[in-house]
Amino acid sequence: MQSRRIACFFLGLWLGAAVLMAWVGSQAFRAVDHTAVAPNPSAAVALRALGPLARPLVRYLISEQNRALFETWGTLQLVLGVGFFFFLLFGSEEGKLPLGIGLFMVLVVAVQRFLLTPEMTSLGRTLDFLSPASRPGDWSKFWVLHGAYLLAEGLKWALGGFLIVLLCRHRGRSGQMDFDLVDRADHRPVSS
Repeated sequence: MQSRRIACFFLGLWLGAAVLMAWVGSQAFRAVDHTAVAPNPSAAVALRALGPLARPLVRYLISEQNRALFETWGTLQLVLGVGFFFFLLFGSEEGKLPLGIGLFMVLVVAVQRFLLTPEMTSLGRTLDFLSPASRPGDWSKFWVLHGAYLLAEGLKWALGGFLIVLLCRHRGRSGQMDFDLVDRADHRPVSS
């Protein structure tokens, strides 16, 4: 019982951090657009001095920051995922289904980290200062990779959510699936 709570806690942290990373990645580009529309007075002087290069340069800097963040996050997720899987394997009494889901989540992260992220990073760097009309094939490939990354992320979140539900439930005496009840005073399961 205690190992399930620990597993749910760490899985919740992992999925919560993934949501945070998605939010950070999307907000960075919104900040560029907001700054272009209503810049700080001091920044407006510097941006005017750069002329038409200001916006692409700032977007490039944000892109590089996002690339570094997602590369680091991918590596951290691998460590978290492998640690989580080994905790399920050796620190709990979970069956094959939760172990299989945990392992599949690690495989999804490995595909993101070693296949999708490097390809998106490389292609993104070649497209940073180009308009979408200049190399439509490369832009299309970038957006396909981006869509595949988001699909893998959604799959990981769905699997993680399903795994949390599996870990929070147990079979009662009647054989039906019930959620674990906890007594507030001593944090132990409630006896029927």
